[in-house]
Amino acid sequence: MRRGDFPAAWAIAARAMAARDPATRDDPNLPYHLRWVWDGRPFEGREVLVRCYHGLGDTLMFSRFLPVLAARAARVTVEMQPHLLPLFRGFPGIDRLVPFDVAHPLPPQDCALEIMELPLALRATPGDAPPPALPVAPAPLPPGTVALCWGAGDWDAGRSIPQAMFAPFCAGPALSLMPGPTALPVLNPQGCPLDIVRTAELVAGAALVVTVDTMIAHLAGILGRPVWLLVKHDPDWRWPVEGARTPWYPRMRVWRQPAPGDWAAVIDRAAAALDRQPAREDCP
Repeated sequence: MRRGDFPAAWAIAARAMAARDPATRDDPNLPYHLRWVWDGRPFEGREVLVRCYHGLGDTLMFSRFLPVLAARAARVTVEMQPHLLPLFRGFPGIDRLVPFDVAHPLPPQDCALEIMELPLALRATPGDAPPPALPVAPAPLPPGTVALCWGAGDWDAGRSIPQAMFAPFCAGPALSLMPGPTALPVLNPQGCPLDIVRTAELVAGAALVVTVDTMIAHLAGILGRPVWLLVKHDPDWRWPVEGARTPWYPRMRVWRQPAPGDWAAVIDRAAAALDRQPAREDCP
């Protein structure tokens, strides 16, 4: 997947699926992000339930495949994290959108899949399903505003960067996309509200988003904003280890650590590139 050899990745996944014990499908004894859902059954012309068992960023990233699925299924129900529901009401490819309730998940339908299984089931690549448009109105921000996110989830602390290291990105108008207050010289020192619609509006209004590997990267990517992604030396499978571009988001530029733990070099290179932007307006 990381090098873009999708047929090879699908072949590996198909072999793994064939070797699974059917009794472990959607195993309630496992955390949701470790469960497998699709068992290979056909979905053409059937009622399909798409479960969103992973992170918010994963749902954003793989939502692009829902219209492809809808073109082949009879009806698509999506069980999605409640935080994301406001962005996806009326989304093409979703006939019914319901909040994922851990205590009361929906029963299986004719065919059930986890949203990250869609590329395998559909044998579809990012090129087959570009990021869909979301109805988000850009927030009115000063020209050239750079939106910043330096913290990732607790489960992988190595993705986060100390906030003080983001100071070089604050030479012009800057905005925090992090919850809670910050000492950085940003337009909103009290932080970003815990509201997905408001956050999306701020992202859509920014000239550039600079972020670590977290949901904000996917939100900026799906909204079509210029986004600079700062990643570890050995990044997650979806980001390249060579080059600076990714097929997942056409306007994303990936900045990778030259050595494990070396965030200083990443910040230095990215900040120098930002300084070279004529007016920091809609940075490439």
